[in-house]
Amino acid sequence: MDCEPEELQFLGLIGICREASKLIVSWRRLFSQISSSLIVPLSILFLAHIQISHFLFSQIDRNENALEHTAAGSPSERRLLHRISSEWSAFLLFKALYLVALLIFSLLSTAAVVYTIASAYTAKHDLLLSYRKVLSVVPKVWRRLAHTFLFAFLILLAYNIVVILVFVFVIILAGNSVAGIICAIAIFLAYLAGLVWISVVWHVASVVSVLEDARGAAAMARSRELVRGKMWLAAFIFVMMNMAFLGIELAFRQLVVVGALPAVGRLGLAVAMLALLSVVVLFALVVQTVVYFVCKSYHHESIDKSALADHLEVYLGEYMPLKERDVQMEQLRV
Repeated sequence: MDCEPEELQFLGLIGICREASKLIVSWRRLFSQISSSLIVPLSILFLAHIQISHFLFSQIDRNENALEHTAAGSPSERRLLHRISSEWSAFLLFKALYLVALLIFSLLSTAAVVYTIASAYTAKHDLLLSYRKVLSVVPKVWRRLAHTFLFAFLILLAYNIVVILVFVFVIILAGNSVAGIICAIAIFLAYLAGLVWISVVWHVASVVSVLEDARGAAAMARSRELVRGKMWLAAFIFVMMNMAFLGIELAFRQLVVVGALPAVGRLGLAVAMLALLSVVVLFALVVQTVVYFVCKSYHHESIDKSALADHLEVYLGEYMPLKERDVQMEQLRV
């Protein structure tokens, strides 16, 4: 990073994006290799899922429409019911496999990018960092990230269940009255705010899981402490990145999946959107790591490059540090 550790706390949206861009350009060869092996397949998986889901659901919708015009109890109805049941099973199986594959590639990509940024930040790794070394570390870091993901997923699941129960309770009590509508809108807005907050804490916790001796609940608690005071900035960045993902998804769906362009034109658009999505994913992962360092600087925590380098070497089996409460960086209150 070009900024001194104590200067990172002053970075705003533009500063963080500029810092992330400089890191990507400085290590473009390594990031190109990481992108080609992890991020591009992740992006292909995401876009292919949109195309395949549309195809499978179109088949189901077509058969359900045909079922409405079929005589009850006829052989045609039985065939259609069997076909629809099989198609729904295939659709749900595809969704399950997609989510598992998406999770694996997402965690692997996060592990690779976070480790690369942290290694690039330590002068000790400037000349030693290589694509092979990053790949050797990823499986070890991936397990820590999976632990944190599982805990965050359980929090999100519980959060959604509670919100749904509260929403249903309010609807039952207030009904379709003006007060009920106002309460429903207020609950929805509060739900979105809470969802963004949990997501921001989760993303920073992913970085914590790699760079500090914490995972799962401990990583989430540590992340919550770090983002305090920088939540608005982190939340805005999170929303901005997700809007970019949503924009690419909608454009792909409208222009490629259901578009009226010739096959060659749609293929060209698909390739362009794949490239754009890969760039956005890489940029988002780098920004996520930069936000972590900004939050540490904001809380006046000493960013010890030597200690960070030693912590990273644990994944390589080159160094075994003493176990401490904060093995990665010692907090320094100013």
